[in-house]
Amino acid sequence: MKAIVSNKYGTPETLTLSDINRPLPKEGQVLVKIYAASLNYGNLVLLSGKPFLARFAFGLFKPKYQIPGGDIAGVVEAVGNGVTQFKQGDEVLGDLSQSGWGGFAEYAAVPEKALAIKPENLSFAEAAAVPMAGTTALQALRNNGKILPGHKVLIYGASGGVGTFVIQIAKALGAEVTGVCSTRNIEKIKSLGADYAIDYAKEDITKNSQKYDLILAVNGYQPIHAYKQLLTEKGRYVMVGGKGKQMRDAMLLGPFLSFSSDKKFGNMLQRANQSDLNFLRNLIEQNKLKPVIDKEFLISEAAEAYRYLKEGHAQGKVIIKVADD
Repeated sequence: MKAIVSNKYGTPETLTLSDINRPLPKEGQVLVKIYAASLNYGNLVLLSGKPFLARFAFGLFKPKYQIPGGDIAGVVEAVGNGVTQFKQGDEVLGDLSQSGWGGFAEYAAVPEKALAIKPENLSFAEAAAVPMAGTTALQALRNNGKILPGHKVLIYGASGGVGTFVIQIAKALGAEVTGVCSTRNIEKIKSLGADYAIDYAKEDITKNSQKYDLILAVNGYQPIHAYKQLLTEKGRYVMVGGKGKQMRDAMLLGPFLSFSSDKKFGNMLQRANQSDLNFLRNLIEQNKLKPVIDKEFLISEAAEAYRYLKEGHAQGKVIIKVADD
């Protein structure tokens, strides 16, 4: 089968499209014929080996997982012994980030717990956009942000792969949503359901008198003290992504700020979760959630797809088409 292989840390140019053996499903595994996959920030970390601390999980001197790719959508080709949830011919989507990765290939053998049935109203490309970004958004809002109906939610970096999911899920959970993005994305985030849209090039959010019950910092950078003044007395700040400064603020200053007030500051780490995939599937089938795709690339164009994502201007998800639907 064809697969994108990464044998050493480096730039997109180190990726190779190679012929390798098709995997066989072991006990409890499902063999999936992959039609589409999507890129996430984690793919850039796996490629470059930066930040260096990530190498303790992904391989100190070279990538432990040679076939990258976490998000997939495809069709069940075969099942191993003990598989009870899926059968040959089922259309599925999945998150392989805790199952050895391997999504940028024509086939992958993965634990059944990494998969869910694909929503009927999505194409394979749309379905591949859902798993990691969708569960990141859901877990940040629900698990870390403790979102409740009626909460006022601010999303800084609302137009990217995760931010577009956050807007829609927050609305589905009954929140009032304000999105912060660039000028070109204002109408997009409004179309996704944002109640208010702030153009960061024209308005300084630190001068905003509005207070928020929950702030999600998804992309870009504002000092954590700027977010502190925008929170209600018992508000929560969750660092989901963004620049290195944003991560350092959350990890180093967050615990101190949380201890010294009723406001809570922290970061989140997405974990693959089958029940969360099914929750997202239900929202999608109820037409409350729709993946936003920015651009699609062929598997032979994987290096170009990586470069595009690294530029940081994607308006939604970046997809790699592995096979024709």
